[in-house]
Amino acid sequence: MSDTTTQASYLTQEAYDRLEAELQYLSSEGRSDISKRIEAARDEGDLRENGGYHAAKEEQGKMEARIRQLTQLLQTAVVGETPPDDGVVEPGMVVTVDMFGDDLTFLLGSREIKGDNDDIDVYSEKSPLGEAINGKKVGQEATYAAPNGKNITVKITAAKPYAA
Repeated sequence: MSDTTTQASYLTQEAYDRLEAELQYLSSEGRSDISKRIEAARDEGDLRENGGYHAAKEEQGKMEARIRQLTQLLQTAVVGETPPDDGVVEPGMVVTVDMFGDDLTFLLGSREIKGDNDDIDVYSEKSPLGEAINGKKVGQEATYAAPNGKNITVKITAAKPYAA
């Protein structure tokens, strides 16, 4: 028996609603549209040399993978309100840490929280850095083990709720 809570991702209500709408579209109109394109390409003849058919089939495969991804994400998501602006690091916050004398700013949580037009980096709360800083306050330090085995200490300099 597996524990699905370890695979859960934090989502804001807005992100959950946006992803649910995307899933509804892909599962209905998206599937219908791609089926029509595959059928039209199939009617053109020899499938071995039919670029339109193969492109449509590849797109269908990507769409079905996205449907599976969204379904799993939405089933296991922990939906919460935007976190309070209290300086405590938690999923849904834009965090700035001082790492080796340089500022590193990122969104803590699932990459699905951010909108398509936002270029901010996203770090999972399950990543080594995310686990180390989650629950800490601005001004505190946290240490985590890097993939190379070295310990890295960061100082939290800012934590604000993310606004898409």
